[in-house]
Amino acid sequence: MRELKNIEEKILDRALYLIGRDGTCNVSIRAIAREAQVNVSAINYYFRTKEEMLRQVRELYITNTLEIISIMDRKECRYEERLLAATNEILEYVLRFPGISVMLKDAEKREDATSKKVVRVTGMMIDGVDYLLEKWMEGNDESISFKRMIFWSSINYPAVNNELLLKDYSIWREKEERNAYIKYLLEMLRKK
Repeated sequence: MRELKNIEEKILDRALYLIGRDGTCNVSIRAIAREAQVNVSAINYYFRTKEEMLRQVRELYITNTLEIISIMDRKECRYEERLLAATNEILEYVLRFPGISVMLKDAEKREDATSKKVVRVTGMMIDGVDYLLEKWMEGNDESISFKRMIFWSSINYPAVNNELLLKDYSIWREKEERNAYIKYLLEMLRKK
């Protein structure tokens, strides 16, 4: 996942946080500035408009999602390795930026090129994970479908359940802990 380092990226980071917290892309510039600990003028300087800032949030999502897709395309690695690495990145990303799910729903309603690309790369990522799951798991078509649903629910649930995060955040913050969770989930799903 691409790290956010400069002021511009800190603003994008905090915008995504507020979008997730508030459940809407309609977050005020003042709230974003306050959360990012910058002046409103900094947001205007870097982005000119709120819509441009949201476009860059979507671009950041596209970049990170394409990185996840590239992990899944590593043919030199076994299915399980690719699945584990990609899922860890997805889980880290949705935990760090809970506004992603809100941003995705918003992108589905829009007609601009960036929003359409968000929807397209999301579909590619989901298809890639589903392919790896099917290659790795055993079972008939119906059970794979159920297992896929359980898998995606188990990945999305921690990101949308803030109480779970507050209860034991260390399990989600550390890569090794997330890997242990994902491995346990995959082993459980692989059983007949």
